[in-house]
Amino acid sequence: MVGTAAISALPGQLDASLPQEEPQQAGQPLEGAERGGWDRRIAGGLAFLRRRVTGEYDVDEFGYDKELTDQVLMSMLRPMYEKYFRVEVKGIENIPSDGGALIVSNHSGTLPLDGLMLQVAVHDNHPAGRHLRLLAADLVFMLPVVNELARKAGHTLACAEDAERLLRQGEVVGVMPEGFKGIGKPFGERYKLQRFGRGGFVSTALRAGVPIVPCSIVGAEEIYPMIGNSKTLARLLGFPYFPITPTFPWLGPLGAVPLPTKWTIQFGEPISTSGYPVEAAEDPMLMFNLTDQVREQIQHTLYKLLVQRRSVFF
Repeated sequence: MVGTAAISALPGQLDASLPQEEPQQAGQPLEGAERGGWDRRIAGGLAFLRRRVTGEYDVDEFGYDKELTDQVLMSMLRPMYEKYFRVEVKGIENIPSDGGALIVSNHSGTLPLDGLMLQVAVHDNHPAGRHLRLLAADLVFMLPVVNELARKAGHTLACAEDAERLLRQGEVVGVMPEGFKGIGKPFGERYKLQRFGRGGFVSTALRAGVPIVPCSIVGAEEIYPMIGNSKTLARLLGFPYFPITPTFPWLGPLGAVPLPTKWTIQFGEPISTSGYPVEAAEDPMLMFNLTDQVREQIQHTLYKLLVQRRSVFF
């Protein structure tokens, strides 16, 4: 399955060693040009498989596999991003073209699809081709298969040490401070931000000296309207909550299909941290003020986007 996805995924991202296709000459049959394009796709897919089999590919210290992410994982997510949720991205220019940056976003939707769509949004829209490294909860790395895929896609444990190391390396890091309180909140509280914790993400950004980019996501709240929470099942399964929606668990596996809502992702004006002294990261009042500033900016943008939205689905 990996080979099939890779062959059909991104025809432009092939092995650099392959010869470039010659431009079509006058009088050359169109079928010949198309056949040449398919030959290159197949050759690129086979080269990708060869590197997988022989181990001739790189992963970083966190397990991030850039080639697999670009050619396979993003290609698997892209149809949902483009065709199903029809994501509209605004303010992508607010993410710096180089150097570290911390994207702080609201979190919602019962299942963390918003994080994955946010990753595709940065990957596919940023003019500098930047990659988003998401900070994920412990539960993600305790689940079989999900654990391995998350690391391959560049996700890492949501701890200050890992986040600061990535930021100092010049990476764009994404965090959703609401955590399970945001993603598992009832449908009646949609688009109302939960607590952002004690401002640990602000402290991390200050120590690394990187800007904070607030991000607001509209559309994810309605994909699984959570009308109930079975706390007994949640305790038995070791989950933070067990959602009850209008379709799940009543329709079985079919109830796990998200509703095809229309999404908007907006990146706000970056908040600079470069003007603060080193000891600022230990100032609790500053942490509170900056955390509140980020939270208020995200909440205000959410309300503005909701007013502009014509419909949940269009």
